[in-house]
Amino acid sequence: MSKRNGRLAAIQMVSGPRVADNLVVAGRLVADAADQGASLVVLPEYFPIIGAADADRVRAREDFGAGPVQSWLAENARRHGIWLVAGSIPLAASTADKMRNASLVFDPSGACVARYDKVHLFGFAQGDESYDEAGFIEPGARPVAIDTPFGRIALSICYDLRFPELYRALAPVDLILVPAAFTETTGRAHWEILLRARAIENQCYVLAAGQGGRHENGRLTHGNTMIVDPWGEILDRKVKGPGVVIADLEHERITDIRGRLPALAHRKL
Repeated sequence: MSKRNGRLAAIQMVSGPRVADNLVVAGRLVADAADQGASLVVLPEYFPIIGAADADRVRAREDFGAGPVQSWLAENARRHGIWLVAGSIPLAASTADKMRNASLVFDPSGACVARYDKVHLFGFAQGDESYDEAGFIEPGARPVAIDTPFGRIALSICYDLRFPELYRALAPVDLILVPAAFTETTGRAHWEILLRARAIENQCYVLAAGQGGRHENGRLTHGNTMIVDPWGEILDRKVKGPGVVIADLEHERITDIRGRLPALAHRKL
């Protein structure tokens, strides 16, 4: 597939416990991105629901290929004629008490053309703050990349960002997607550093679409949705609150950087 330049959009949200309300907000932001000329629009992790408890997300899971959130995604991709990426939604797992945290890619016809299930499950404990995704998420087992008109795109979700070998397994790619709901604690310390590192070491664009703000359940997510170029430069960002981040993917930029510093060609392992 030949590659062309394209306008990218990352959506930042502060999702709550009601799916219908979150879809209204997401629909407005996707339309805004499309009006700004975006051809590829990426929603954050858990864009349809962040409830009071992990079990709320498990209860909201859908069977793959059917369900109101997936129908909404297909409809909005068709309506705006865009590539639309569900940062992540809860999908059915092999047991009733767990879910798959899945990123889905819809093409402009509304067809779901790729699925990635989050491989690395977040665990963190510091004082009163603790998270254990393995308690309610069934992990994925393989990395996924997809060929699009804008080049080869690597899919990942949130905590995957800390594991560079995931992206190396897919290299070379033109764009890495990182929909996320990073905590404020870990995000403040590491989010920007990790995103810029992944862009620099893979000499590609990185689009990170985050949850960013105080949620109804009291959780504070880091936000800082951004798009980073292959040299590690931040092209656009939004710190907190719902909104749209826009930047252009230019293949000439990738070619120039890889030509001047052919680090990918110098790999030995």
